[in-house]
Amino acid sequence: MNKSLEFYFDFGSPTAFLAHKRLGQLVQQYALEVRYIPMLLGGVFKASGNTSPVAIPAKGKYMLEQDLPRFARRYGVELNFNPHFPINTLNLMRAAIAAQRLGCFDAYVDLVYDAIWVSGINMGDPALVQRTLAGAGLDADALLALSQDPQVKAELAANTETAVARGVFGAPTLFMDGAMYFGQDRLDFIEEALRP
Repeated sequence: MNKSLEFYFDFGSPTAFLAHKRLGQLVQQYALEVRYIPMLLGGVFKASGNTSPVAIPAKGKYMLEQDLPRFARRYGVELNFNPHFPINTLNLMRAAIAAQRLGCFDAYVDLVYDAIWVSGINMGDPALVQRTLAGAGLDADALLALSQDPQVKAELAANTETAVARGVFGAPTLFMDGAMYFGQDRLDFIEEALRP
């Protein structure tokens, strides 16, 4: 029987990027279904009183220069620090909901994550977003137009509020079998629970 996992994410988090990559590997290895839930990390931080780890200089330096590269090597994925970090992801997260509605979510998520955390593109720049989406064969005009729909905006806000109500304070946060796991460095516990 397949296990179901909920993945609360925001493109602006390099740890959520690593979780996305690792979850893709786990889906190939185990009977696992992952439900992606876009949320706005800034809204979660504000509501929970949390801040980004990079707000603490020593912690940020350690994470970006040592910890995250270690995990990228462990997972066998490429990770590059984005020189435009932090990126305002509001419209990207709204477009993720639009992509769910337009049936191109998987391609959109892979593209945006790689654009930010592999290619170092400033995905906070609307012109670069348009060019990146169109260059990958996605309907950039439809995605970006739908991302501004009031119902899409409301869904992202509702996802964020629900996340906070469930105890989410950062990204990535995952739920499986009623348990919450915070951080891509907790995926070993997910894998442990997936083993027969």
